Amino acid sequence: MKKVIVIGCPGSGKTTFAEKLHRITGLPLYYLDAIWHKPDQSHITREDFDARMSDIFATPAWIIDGNYNRTIEMRLQQCDTVFLFDLPTALCIQGATERLGKGRYDLPWVEKELSEELKRSIEEFPRSSLPRIYELLERYQDGRRVTVFHSREAADAYLQAIASNFQMEGSENKTHSGE
Repeated sequence: MKKVIVIGCPGSGKTTFAEKLHRITGLPLYYLDAIWHKPDQSHITREDFDARMSDIFATPAWIIDGNYNRTIEMRLQQCDTVFLFDLPTALCIQGATERLGKGRYDLPWVEKELSEELKRSIEEFPRSSLPRIYELLERYQDGRRVTVFHSREAADAYLQAIASNFQMEGSENKTHSGE
């Protein structure tokens, strides 16, 4: 696990998972929202966004958090590990609502209300985005580890399991190096 993408519906818990995975693995973490959006709530050009993706791909290890349907295929071509959050719509709306009024690493402003555009995006995600994501996962599954979470509890259990493995690997390295 060196090049990781975390994808899924807005509000599903992708960013929280990516942050925890970053703390466990030490892999550099990039937020697509933070790359795309400017503090004035405008955004960079697609060309600049794609150039930034290419810069990240050129590095030896990373976690990229975010969906951005237009670039999922390019990220799938570059990654070795995929985490897909396929959670119920109501849970995603709840997740997006719970983060209102809170500062976030991945967004350069504080959301004060759930916009109709975001709510609609969440509601339409199972029909508009998920089928294409599963199609792409099928196409690019060879040579990649794909994990699909249907609950936040499953994602938390996964993180607990790998945290234990990383702690054990760290202990073994100290033992083998004579420390």
